[in-house]
Amino acid sequence: MSTPSASPKASLKHSTRAPWLTFDCYGTLIQWDEGLRDAVTRILQSKPGHNIGTADLISTFDRHEHALEQTPPHRRFRDVAGEGLRLALQDLGLQASPQDIEMLTGNICAMPPFPEVVPTLAALKARGYRLCIISNTDDDIIAGNVAQLGGHIDRVITAQQAGAYKPNRRLFDYAHAQLGVTKDDVVHICASPHLDHAAARDIGFRCVWVDRGTGRRPLPDYTPDATVATLDAVVPLFDSLGW
Repeated sequence: MSTPSASPKASLKHSTRAPWLTFDCYGTLIQWDEGLRDAVTRILQSKPGHNIGTADLISTFDRHEHALEQTPPHRRFRDVAGEGLRLALQDLGLQASPQDIEMLTGNICAMPPFPEVVPTLAALKARGYRLCIISNTDDDIIAGNVAQLGGHIDRVITAQQAGAYKPNRRLFDYAHAQLGVTKDDVVHICASPHLDHAAARDIGFRCVWVDRGTGRRPLPDYTPDATVATLDAVVPLFDSLGW
């Protein structure tokens, strides 16, 4: 297993072991960037006569998707992602077909976990932790991803259930209420500064950042309690804390 890439903050060193570990799903447990690139590449290959790159479409899609998630009324992630793709293609001078939208949304549930994830989840379960996913998605989409996680996940809380998307704290407040815990009873493990770090800052729960080298940067006004390069580094991190 790898080792932590940064020393934990005093707030983590001097805190007690949490009974629950909560996880972001996509990018933390599941290979989101890789799966998104694959789907977007195939969508662009189906549309001849343009010079639009995969990265251009992804960045445009991300911008629309995040804006739509925070625009009332709340909509299913499948609808948000489909509309985000349509708007992104429109911005780039292309038209979206129903097949494009299905290629994107249908591909999400098949995205696999990172190689170290399932053994790490097993190790954490063996140490007595209870594991919950808190994710900006729909129940039917994430079911395909959770099925690949070795049966180690105890609870799955989605934006569909809470009626709110990260970074809105309503999703985390809902999750904590469903688990019957306070913010001090969880450590959240995530890869997304924009979504999860903002909630950690506003609510005050402990947070471990899995920085997989994607170029995502922490918020200027928030520092996670610890940073690791891959999920398996969480185990020696917790061991170093006596947890």
